[in-house]
Amino acid sequence: MVALVTPMQVDGSVDFQSLANLVEFHIENNTSAIITMGTTGESATLNMDEHCEVMARTVELVNGRIPVIAGTGANSTWEAIELTQCAQQGGADACLLVTPYYNKPPQEGLYQFHKKIAEAVDIPQILYNVPGRTAVDMLPETVNRLSVIDNIVGLKDATGDLNRLAEMQVLLGDKDFDLYSGDDETGMEFMLRGGHGVISVTNNVVPKAMAAMCVAALAGDRERAESLNQPLTGLHSQLFLQSSPIPVKWALSEMKLIPPGIRLPLTAFEQAFHQPLREAMQQAQVIQ
Repeated sequence: MVALVTPMQVDGSVDFQSLANLVEFHIENNTSAIITMGTTGESATLNMDEHCEVMARTVELVNGRIPVIAGTGANSTWEAIELTQCAQQGGADACLLVTPYYNKPPQEGLYQFHKKIAEAVDIPQILYNVPGRTAVDMLPETVNRLSVIDNIVGLKDATGDLNRLAEMQVLLGDKDFDLYSGDDETGMEFMLRGGHGVISVTNNVVPKAMAAMCVAALAGDRERAESLNQPLTGLHSQLFLQSSPIPVKWALSEMKLIPPGIRLPLTAFEQAFHQPLREAMQQAQVIQ
């Protein structure tokens, strides 16, 4: 599943024509689902109206061909509810809700936050734990508590800690609850150990290769998964040379898929990092 960028012109305005082109690029290259308005989509820099418009336009462009999962998390409970309602009204198949950042709530606060949103909006919801960005870590015990709520259906875990997966698998038992990796470097191993997929930044650049690797990993074919993943390892690391989505937007611009626009406080990809990322793109056979 792709954590899709939001293409922008140099002046920072959303480029909906490029968004349409990206949607077709992913559908043609076997992406399983599109996550719109997540971290990689620069959700933190779009206002409420823009956020809702990008979600709705993405749903319209996909036109039911693959699922669309909308990022609707916020550090305000009421804003998260409003965004989640907006995603539901726009036709999204599910929502992805990041833990409330900056507030640093206790585990009970995280539980009550997600429970409140799930009760307010009956769309399927996926929890999103990314402590490196939010300064709060949702513990496996809290995930397990939330997993009994009918429309909380999964977790995107971006800790990169594979021990977490094993711990959550024990706690969750045979519950119908999906576990997705949010870390490209460990995503293959996450799936080989029983995870259900990966929500990927790398997938923006090499969707067909990522799709093939995921199929192999989900089938438990370690040899094939490792063979397919090996050319992508440079991208898994070099796409994070600076805060995402700075590097991935540069890579997509180099591929002529989007303009080079990005919004402050993010800035253009630093020249010093161009060559390492270009080499990773060559290794993945994206560019010559």
